[in-house]
Amino acid sequence: MIGSTAYIEVWQEAPKPALTPAQTASPLARRPYDLRHAAVSLWLNAGVSALDVAECAGHSVDVLLRVCAKCLDGHKDVAHKRIDDALAT
Repeated sequence: MIGSTAYIEVWQEAPKPALTPAQTASPLARRPYDLRHAAVSLWLNAGVSALDVAECAGHSVDVLLRVCAKCLDGHKDVAHKRIDDALAT
């Protein structure tokens, strides 16, 4: 078992070799769970279906969208382009 103090100390150092200084200082590196949340948001931003992301994350689609949908960047622009493209065909 690892004490909470040791866990925090290890976690604070762990992202440094893998992330930029800005990423390390961001909320995404605050806790290990935040990186998981960032990954799920990235998948949604990349256009992976909510159903597939929810399955990979072990969530229901409802929970996924309630928790992660607010983290999507530029999703309205992407949605509008997809609608325009669909109407053009």
